[in-house]
Amino acid sequence: MATRHRRPQATGRPSSPPAISLSPESSKTSRCHGASRPPSHQHPPPAACYVSSDRSGCGCSRSTKEETEAQRESPRRKMGNSRSRSGQKFCSQFLPAEQAEVDRLFEALSSDEDGSSPSTKAFSLKALKSHVGDALPAAMVTRLYEAMRRSAPMGEAKGPSEVVSHEQLTMSLSHLVKGNAEEKSFVILKMISAAEGPVKAREVQKFAEDLVGSLLHVLDYRQELRGWPGKQARGAASRTRVLATQLLSQVKLPDGKELLGPERLDCDCDQATIEDWTFQEPLVSSFLHVVVCKGLLLLSPSLQLAHLIPECTVDPGRKFESLLDVLSVIYINSNLPSEQRHRWHLLFSSELHGHSFSQLCGRIAHHGPCVLVLEDHDGHIFGGFASCSWEVKPQFQGDNRCFLFSVSPSLGVFPDTGYNSHYMYLNHGQQTIPNGLVLHFLPRSSSDFPLSNSPDQSRRLVNEPSREKRVLRWHTAAPERVSTRA
Repeated sequence: MATRHRRPQATGRPSSPPAISLSPESSKTSRCHGASRPPSHQHPPPAACYVSSDRSGCGCSRSTKEETEAQRESPRRKMGNSRSRSGQKFCSQFLPAEQAEVDRLFEALSSDEDGSSPSTKAFSLKALKSHVGDALPAAMVTRLYEAMRRSAPMGEAKGPSEVVSHEQLTMSLSHLVKGNAEEKSFVILKMISAAEGPVKAREVQKFAEDLVGSLLHVLDYRQELRGWPGKQARGAASRTRVLATQLLSQVKLPDGKELLGPERLDCDCDQATIEDWTFQEPLVSSFLHVVVCKGLLLLSPSLQLAHLIPECTVDPGRKFESLLDVLSVIYINSNLPSEQRHRWHLLFSSELHGHSFSQLCGRIAHHGPCVLVLEDHDGHIFGGFASCSWEVKPQFQGDNRCFLFSVSPSLGVFPDTGYNSHYMYLNHGQQTIPNGLVLHFLPRSSSDFPLSNSPDQSRRLVNEPSREKRVLRWHTAAPERVSTRA
């Protein structure tokens, strides 16, 4: 599936330039890290879901199974469809073995409840918190529980119960893990607020922050960081809040406007808004899938974590401190071609390999697609994805799969604008032809890059010595047709 590229938020737009350039002279005062991606391996598709044809499969596997026409249709365009199906009786989407896992979970949760007969078995919030323990933040456990106890088949008028029944548990987990955008939004809306009806945009914002925070928490608790640091980068704003803000950039309010700026936080968001958000931003579904499966230790075989978090690998005997934390890696990785998301191997780091430009060229050339990450003296972290192998030659190379990204102070991806084909350039040791490394795109508008007030100025940023000398560290990684790293 083609990856989706996002622009940064209006609040705190990235201050990185619309081109990345490194000259032989400037590399002497910089630290770099580079990695190439190893050749990708074929991965089997996830198990099919025995459900009606308009329902999707695992939330973490976004590209292994062809979506149905009904799923491709925008949720806003199929609202009439939603209403017509609202009276359908609920049917679990779990495979028999998966349903058996859910049944065992319910037995464990309800076994400690006093005075419950086999026919009226249910469990309380206390039982769920006791089962989860420290694997998830208490706030997220409460959100999950509240959504479960208030669940009823869509269209049924049924008030919330005081405890959670077997049917409510199965329905909630089925919708969250295997449901389509409509079914997921049905549960998410209940996780956002205990009140019925539309929720405020600020409540959606708090839910997004809790979701990202819970993802990081459970990955760290279950030791599933796959070699990446879980802590925040030095001097960076809360990475949890930054990634949550990026997720919220895909929210379209009922009036069609984006959720940008504090003045929009009091706007109402109905189920159609949440459904559209879930459809447009696949990371929301992926994060919920990980939180549920890893938090409850449920349905682990269906969780393709490798597609969400690439494994970080370094040559034997080498260690280095990455410029990227795991949340930044997840976001950047989600924009890479699907076959290159599973493993990032370090190619070059200015901390490990020194500041020689010729060393950099030798380590990144002919290693396949590559992710480059830089940190400047102002603490800004930014980089780009080179879609093809670097070659040392006096011509531009690459294609429209290349993109630039910002990590700090804000998170964003900047795809090709189609203005020209000057994507990648790497040259060294020439007397009359420009030397250096360049990833270069023109902005769609001056507002995309605050440092660039015009296309001419953006072009000058490529070779401006004063800016090049501000580079502090470099990391380069190559995807083993799996991913790249910085």
